[in-house]
Amino acid sequence: MPNHKTNFQKEKQIVQNYINDFDRAADSELSEVLKQYTTENYHWRGMHPFYEKHTAEDVVNEFWLPLRQAFASRDTSYKTPKTPKTAKTPKNMLQRRTDIFFAGANDCDEGKTVWVVHMGHFLGLFDQNWLGIPSTGKMAFLRFAEFHRITEEGKIAETALFLDLISVMHQAGHYPLPPMTGTHFMYPGPRTHDGLLYDIQEPKEADLTLAVLNQMIADLNSLNTNDAKRCPPELLAKTWKDDMIWYGPCGIGASYTIERYQQQHQYPFRDHLYDKVFNGHIARIAEGDYCGFFGWPNLNNKNSGGFLGLPANDNHAPMRVVDIYRREGNKLAENWVFIDLLHYLNEQGLDVLARMRRINRSTP
Repeated sequence: MPNHKTNFQKEKQIVQNYINDFDRAADSELSEVLKQYTTENYHWRGMHPFYEKHTAEDVVNEFWLPLRQAFASRDTSYKTPKTPKTAKTPKNMLQRRTDIFFAGANDCDEGKTVWVVHMGHFLGLFDQNWLGIPSTGKMAFLRFAEFHRITEEGKIAETALFLDLISVMHQAGHYPLPPMTGTHFMYPGPRTHDGLLYDIQEPKEADLTLAVLNQMIADLNSLNTNDAKRCPPELLAKTWKDDMIWYGPCGIGASYTIERYQQQHQYPFRDHLYDKVFNGHIARIAEGDYCGFFGWPNLNNKNSGGFLGLPANDNHAPMRVVDIYRREGNKLAENWVFIDLLHYLNEQGLDVLARMRRINRSTP
């Protein structure tokens, strides 16, 4: 039977506590903090080139420490004391700026699990090379969306962290792809400025949000089933407001209104990709006016040539996608999207980060 749990305050508080403790911890303390909040069989998913990890040490050493070190200010006026006992721990300069925060029972497993989602930007001073991207010495924003599965015992059992790495390349002046069909900029949070759902929400609102979301997914999946390339705007208008905003990943860009969304993303996506197979989601949740999902991967497709500037190939490549939505009335109004484009490109023979390192002779 579905789990009708509607109060997620405990799970949200656990994630808030984790974020506060982790972000304030010194580099040397990160693994212990992460262990404190996670299960022994912790499962972490990250975008290319990080992939899946199963220990706190691996997550910290391979992702968090390099990120912190790259986006930390190098204070040239500070000199390390000769005595180790008096040495200071470098201050974490990486800010986490959250725009959306909500939780819900997973619609993919009849509500048996609870997930907490938060989305926003990391902000730091890009003072050291990262993943082969040359540093700028200037502030940079790294867009993120993070999903956490919380156990009944109050531990984080799974995490999925999606990032817009191409956006950092773009900010650093090293954009690696052909021109975008949409527009890329530092995406804002919700137009209504109400995305931080720290308090209890009315359960009926989540039910309505999830119903709209599932109808939209069904409508789009029907196009994949019959291999239709284009659809009339009326199909989208069933679940989308006319003045919807679609905040796509860097490499594709954002679009405003149904008409421009179709011109700038949906039609290029449907015209150049075929044999689409929807694999489902790992988590799909809603609370209040907000909802979201992620898959690993969500879908597979083949490229007939043209999408992201790629030539045609027969690789049935996977797409790992996050969508986070705001509902307004009985329709969706805003959509923040993350796609692991670096992984998708890598599956088709283009390792963007390796190419970046070779061109710039940069390390790491």
